[in-house]
Amino acid sequence: MKAALVIMAAGMGSRYGGNKQVDGLGPDNEILMEYSIYDAIRAGFTKIVFIIKPEMTELMENLCGRRVAQRKTADGEPVEVCYAYQDFASVPSFYSIPAERVKPFGTAHAVLCARACVNEPFAVINADDYYGVDAFATVYDELCRLAASGEATMVGYSLCNTVSKNGTVTRGVCHVEDGKLAKIVETFQIKLFPDGTIRDVATGEDGPLLAPETPVSMNFWGFTPWIFEKLEAYFDAFLKNLAPDDVKAECLLPSMVGELIERGELEVSVLHSNARWFGVTYREDKPAVQAALRALHDGGVYPKSLRA
Repeated sequence: MKAALVIMAAGMGSRYGGNKQVDGLGPDNEILMEYSIYDAIRAGFTKIVFIIKPEMTELMENLCGRRVAQRKTADGEPVEVCYAYQDFASVPSFYSIPAERVKPFGTAHAVLCARACVNEPFAVINADDYYGVDAFATVYDELCRLAASGEATMVGYSLCNTVSKNGTVTRGVCHVEDGKLAKIVETFQIKLFPDGTIRDVATGEDGPLLAPETPVSMNFWGFTPWIFEKLEAYFDAFLKNLAPDDVKAECLLPSMVGELIERGELEVSVLHSNARWFGVTYREDKPAVQAALRALHDGGVYPKSLRA
């Protein structure tokens, strides 16, 4: 079955202090999205869609786009590569963009920008996350099952495998019932304490405890193309309700999914992963991620270089 991997890479990486999506972390200077692409292609995905800012095109082609286009799918066909642009040109004409607005409009808008590139079941991921080998095989199999339906899927990770010792993180905390996503709550100030406890510290350091095994979303979703109509309607409503002077609000994919679930318009199966998520939320995270990736190469999970 043909399936696309849509990679959201237009974010600014403000907390990291640079363009972390293109920071070399692997033994041969591989960037994190190269691992996702490698794992996706060997799992069965046939197309890679990069969502980027227009000025990143040449950079992305040089970093990995041209190499990906030379890869073969599991069926021996060339991997298809497509670039989608998240910029203000894709914002509906009824909305006047404030002159002070610099920040992109968020993950729901990012995926909507890929609409012209995607006509098959597809997975969505962040560019700057490492998700684990098995996650791609699992989500590909689930997409094959969902291909003829209007359902969706997501890969859930244990919270303890996604936190940073270097600062707070934002996670979509998932409530799961009978293997289906019942609710997702964006939680913006999750902190790992030295004693191993994890708390939501939005209201203070003594905020509510969160169980280590709490399933969370790392923006690894699986959809079929019917979702684009829902995305368009959701984004339009977001803009119409946006205060004229709000230059930072984002239209978030987990929020849209949660609203569709609440209205009974979407079922989302939750695929659990025990993999340790890697990501560079803060610069101080970088050495640990580099060491973890080298260990995966040394252990034979990946070849000596993903760029050979």
